[in-house]
Parts: sequence; C-alpha cells; structure tokens
Amino acid sequence: MKAVQAVARGDAREVLRVVDLEPPGPPAAGEVLVHVEYAPLNRHDLLAIGGYLPVPPPPWVPGNEGTGIVAAVGDGVGEVSAGDRVALPLMSGTWREQLVVPAEGMFPLPDANAQQLAMIGSNPPTAVLALDEFVEVPPGSFVVQDAANSGVGRSMIALAHARGLRTVNFARNEATYAELTAAGADLVLPDRPESVAVAREFIGDAPVRVAIDALGGRSTENLTALLTGGGALIAYSAESGSPLSVPYFDLTGKQLTVRGFFAGGWDYATKTAPAIREAAPLIAAGKLSVPVAGVYSLDEIGAALEHLNRGVGKILLAVNPIG
Repeated sequence: MKAVQAVARGDAREVLRVVDLEPPGPPAAGEVLVHVEYAPLNRHDLLAIGGYLPVPPPPWVPGNEGTGIVAAVGDGVGEVSAGDRVALPLMSGTWREQLVVPAEGMFPLPDANAQQLAMIGSNPPTAVLALDEFVEVPPGSFVVQDAANSGVGRSMIALAHARGLRTVNFARNEATYAELTAAGADLVLPDRPESVAVAREFIGDAPVRVAIDALGGRSTENLTALLTGGGALIAYSAESGSPLSVPYFDLTGKQLTVRGFFAGGWDYATKTAPAIREAAPLIAAGKLSVPVAGVYSLDEIGAALEHLNRGVGKILLAVNPIG
C-alpha cells in the first residue's frame, strides 16, 4: 500500500517519503475500511509535520482530512455500507491508499463533486463551531471575518447565509470580490483600516457577536473594532506571521472574549460530524465551493508542497480518484 510518511519532525520538504506499507487488515466491530479518494494538503499539515501540533512519533502518515469509498464494514456498523463515499475523521492520516477508521459519526455523503467533498472535514466545521460554541449568534446579526477568500471564509459565507446571518468580509484579493458576493457575502471590503468605517455604516445598529480571524497582526484590529459588547474573537490561524493585535480599549471596554480555535480539538462524532452534515447539502447544491489550484498523486508530494507554498488555492492529493 502506497503512503506518504513523515520520518522525522521538521520541514515537510525534507522529512516526507513515499513508502510502501502493509495494507490494513479487515475492520473490527464499529470500524470501516476505506479506500482514500482525495486528501487535501493544508498548511495545518505542515504545522503537524513540523512538530507544532500533537502527532504520533515518527514515522507516521500525515493527512488531516479527505474522502474515501467504504470497502468493508465491521460488525455493528449500520449507517454506512460498502460503496458509500464518506468524509474521513480528522487527523486520521489520509495520505495513504487505505485506512481503517471508527465508523462513529460517519454517514454517506451526497452525490456531489468529489474534490469539493474532500475539503469538507476541516473548513466547514471550523465555521460551524465558531458560530455555535462561544456566544449566541441570533438570526439577522452580523459575522465579520478576514481571509474571506480562504476555505474557512467561503464556508462561513455559505453557512451564515443559509442560517439567516449576514457577513462582512475583509479580503486581500480584489479579483475575488464579485465571486464572494455571488456566493452570498453581504459586503466584501479590502483588508485595510479605512474599510472599518464603511463596514460600520453598512452594519448600522445590528449586533456583531462573532469575528473570525485567520491573519493576526493589524487585520485583527479591523475585526475587534466592529464587535459589539460581549462578542467573541475566534482565531484559527495567523497567516501574517504576526501576533494578534487586540486594542486594549476594545478588549476591556467591550468585554470581548478571545479564543484560539483548532477544529481537530473537538469530538468528531458529536461536534465535527454534525457540522459536516450541515455543510454537505450546500456543496451538493453548489452553494459552497472552494477553488482547487492543483491536484497531485502521492508520488508527486514534492511538487504538491511547492504549489502549496506559493499560497494560492487549495491543493489536493488524488489517491484513488473515481469521480
């Protein structure tokens, strides 16, 4: 069985190897054997390979998410059966041709683009859990976010729109503004300080209970400036490489909550899987779509890493693609 393995912690370009492993045995009770179809390659994976997140001791197989086709089920598994396409549990090591995983929380995915479904395991749950787990976000209120063109950003736009929420979205790539608006974004603005006044006028007196931060640095100040009292800043990444910049008077005067967020830290069956169920129909209906910049085989992991480091679009590994 072909797999990509991390033989040490460090720079992924130096420590990843394409190897042949023994295929997994038959699934035990409560488990399923899955042939992996597509597996994204995310910056989160690079952090895990680098040793910044909890991972098994080397050598180990990375891969945070993906989809596959069920090949066999163990005793007691009733919701999925052989032939179903399923989302793989987070952190299950998806950069391999086959794996055995727990069936708890798993369900058949709808008929939809397989590449889009492969990205359902991490970004949509990040959006759903950020809306659900920290403060109440009533219908008609606003959510503000930076990195609106990212996978999480696009997921937030689609899911918030479906829930009757409105979004103000800061983005750095002006070529995507019309696309994001067509996908349901209520307002898309350049990620600049002067955009805050435009956003505030657009929001009016409506509450802004949640702000989603993927950038850190100066971008964080745009978000906290728009939060209303008792709101929550949810930070899931820091692509700028700079610490969060939260002005003192926003933090204390509004009594804001600042929370770090990692989708893999939540219970899969009770938290992540329901979020995937909510997002799946949106993907099937074409209401949630993330541009794919490149698709590579396991043997092409080096080229996939180079493409990922260029920082534009999603990168997928095609492991056993059938659709």
